[in-house]
Amino acid sequence: MEERFIAQFIHCFFIAFGVIIGGAIIGSMGSFATGDAPFTAIKQIARNLQIWAIVAAIGGTFDAIANFQKGILDGSTFDLFKQILLILSAMGGVKAALVLIGWLIQEEIG
Repeated sequence: MEERFIAQFIHCFFIAFGVIIGGAIIGSMGSFATGDAPFTAIKQIARNLQIWAIVAAIGGTFDAIANFQKGILDGSTFDLFKQILLILSAMGGVKAALVLIGWLIQEEIG
């Protein structure tokens, strides 16, 4: 695999990780300001942001669809394989962020 792909792979992981951590913590500040339970809000926001973190990490849905199309229709299976690895990297970032948030708030996030 080329050096550029490895960098993109790492970026996908940390972008998804950052979307979940940042979104959940910053989003829970609104609950704190209104007198609601912030830990409950962190849990709910983190659960709701999962798919959006993956989409943000892979650069939007149209790029992913174009790469899948190129992989399937043009016979470029390596591009298809790289796109699947990027999605898996983003999913790993989401899972790592959910585990970290679960540790911080001492609750299971499913």
